[in-house]
Amino acid sequence: MKTYNFVTIWRVKAPIESVWNEICHARDWPTWWKGVEAVLEVRKGDESGVGSIHRYTWKSKLPYKLRFDMETIRIEPPLLLEGVAIGELQGRGLWQLSTEGNETIVRYDWNVVTTKRWMNVLAPIARPLFEWNHNVVMSWGAKGLAERLGASVVAGARESVDFLG
Repeated sequence: MKTYNFVTIWRVKAPIESVWNEICHARDWPTWWKGVEAVLEVRKGDESGVGSIHRYTWKSKLPYKLRFDMETIRIEPPLLLEGVAIGELQGRGLWQLSTEGNETIVRYDWNVVTTKRWMNVLAPIARPLFEWNHNVVMSWGAKGLAERLGASVVAGARESVDFLG
């Protein structure tokens, strides 16, 4: 299995509560986030959502799909949402929101390993494509979120990737 550590930062000119509402309702992502084909609730969590499991199907520019389940393990509205992924990607995802002036800063840390054999075999040479693919999908998310909120994404938002063999 190959390990990937992605960090994505969006700067959205919208109130933190509005941004939080969209991010924490993942079942609605397919309506605004290009690349998210489906989000199905597998298990309900407690009254705050902790313990819930959602099954995600993602499609990107490259000709493959990824499916995995995500269990929510921590929620601190409107600042933090954390989950554990199991399936074709395994690891942790952490959304962190903060404000700076009239902007909401959204940071997403995605630390995963791939479980698809073909991805692991190709990883040493396909690394730049996998990085690019992740960044495309995340940029679709930023754009879709901004459009949904009638806001804008501030220039200078970044995506970075560390790849560990």
